[in-house]
Amino acid sequence: MNFDIGRQPSRKPKSQFDEFEATELYCAKCRQAVPVRKFLLLILPEGDKYEYRCVYCGSKVGDKLDRSGQYFDLLKT
Repeated sequence: MNFDIGRQPSRKPKSQFDEFEATELYCAKCRQAVPVRKFLLLILPEGDKYEYRCVYCGSKVGDKLDRSGQYFDLLKT
């Protein structure tokens, strides 16, 4: 019998976070970092497309593709 004493099974390092969620982004129109609102734009097979908008002027300040695709599963049925 051959035992590997002291050898640990290989493990993937655990991620400290899954995804970032923006709460403030820079708005070019307001010329400062502002709170944002997240809006669902598209439901795609590769993920859900979101847009971040300034809470003060409504300008688009960023976007995001969420690859979890939580809404695409609803469309399959």
